[in-house]
Amino acid sequence: MELKVKKIAGCYSDPEAVPHLMDEKGIEFNPINVINWESHPYKPEVKFRIAYTDDAILLHYRVKEESVRAVTAEDNGNVWTDSCVEFFSIPAGDGVYYNFECNCAGTLLIGSGAERKGRIRGDKSVTDQILRWSSLGREPFEEREGETEWEIAIILPFKAYFRHDIKSMEGAVVRANFYKCGDLQKTPHYVSWNPIGRETPAFHAPEYFGTLYFE
Repeated sequence: MELKVKKIAGCYSDPEAVPHLMDEKGIEFNPINVINWESHPYKPEVKFRIAYTDDAILLHYRVKEESVRAVTAEDNGNVWTDSCVEFFSIPAGDGVYYNFECNCAGTLLIGSGAERKGRIRGDKSVTDQILRWSSLGREPFEEREGETEWEIAIILPFKAYFRHDIKSMEGAVVRANFYKCGDLQKTPHYVSWNPIGRETPAFHAPEYFGTLYFE
């Protein structure tokens, strides 16, 4: 899969305003709807859109699913066990990719490395820079059954790529994938934007990333 990423001039600091800003600028949604493993057939309705500014990447997800969960209370906890949306990307040519994972209450995990093992986490000085808004609020909660729609908006500064010195994304070609999962939800699931050819569920699969073209 390939996607062109539009630039929105300026710098922004209010994540709650991101959905309206993207509406205003005509940024379109893209589906996260690929079922890669027959062992996990459940497919929630998930879509995302992405843009960038002078100093950050903007992300907006919309989700409809049969239950929601946000037990993880602290950044860099096990957010993938909750209702979780994820953005994995390789910002430079060295093969190091970053996993930005965010549960439905805006709790975040950041890791970096060339493979799944031995990943380096972004510490609090990094996670605190990433601005988040959730339509469900920012407080953790146990699983709630019943169909629920929710949204997450994220302002991801270039500085969050903490092992690189990125000043601009203009003209960049970035390998990336977008995901939705929920390992400990009532119905565990693993859906992706770009298809994954592994035999068992694995999002740490950079060989199956799609391509983002930053305009």
